[in-house]
Amino acid sequence: MSVAIDTRNLKPGFAEPIFDTQATFRGILDATAYPGRVQALDRLADVPDLLMPATAAIVLTLLDFETPVWLDLENTSAAANYIRFHAGSPLVSDTAICRFAILTTASEMPPLSAFSFGDDKYPDTSCTLIVQAPSLTSGKPMRWTGPGIQHATTCSIDGLPDGFWQDWDDNHGLYPMGVDVIFVSGSDIIGLPRGIRVEA
Repeated sequence: MSVAIDTRNLKPGFAEPIFDTQATFRGILDATAYPGRVQALDRLADVPDLLMPATAAIVLTLLDFETPVWLDLENTSAAANYIRFHAGSPLVSDTAICRFAILTTASEMPPLSAFSFGDDKYPDTSCTLIVQAPSLTSGKPMRWTGPGIQHATTCSIDGLPDGFWQDWDDNHGLYPMGVDVIFVSGSDIIGLPRGIRVEA
C-alpha cells in the first residue's frame, strides 16, 4: 500500500547529485575499509528535523526502492517523508526484516539482536545500523582491532546505551554473520564493521 508523502516542507537532496553521491559513497567506503577513522560527509546543509547531515547523505547514496528501512521516528515525520521521497525506500515496522536501520537517538536504540544478522549462506543480507551519536570523540575510550586497523585504534563514541559493547562482543562472535554499524555525528561518520573486536 502506498503512503502519501507530505512535500510541503520537504528538504532538498544533493545540489550536484552525481558528484555528491560519488563523494559520499567514497567516504562511506573509506569508513568501512578503515574502521575508527573519521570521514566527513559534508555535502548537505539543509536536512530534515532529527536527521544529521551525514545520515541524510547516506540515505541519498545507499538507499533505494528495494531497500526496507526501519526508522525510530513516526512514519509521518519529516525524516520519513524525506526517505520515501528521495530514496523511495519502504519503511518497515519489523526490525528483523530491514536492511538498514536509522537510529536518530543512540541512547534509545534497541539491542543489536533485534536486527537481522544474515545467515551462513547469505551473511550479506544482514542489517546495517546508522546510529546518530552526540559525539564521536567524547565517550568512553574503547580499543578497536581487526581488519583495516594497523595494530589498534582508540574510539570514543558518546551516548550509547548501557550494554552496547557487550552486545557488540556477541555480534562480533557471529562473524561472518552480524550487523555492521555506521556512527554519525553531524557531518562525520565512523564505520564499525562486524569483524572488528572492541575492548575497554
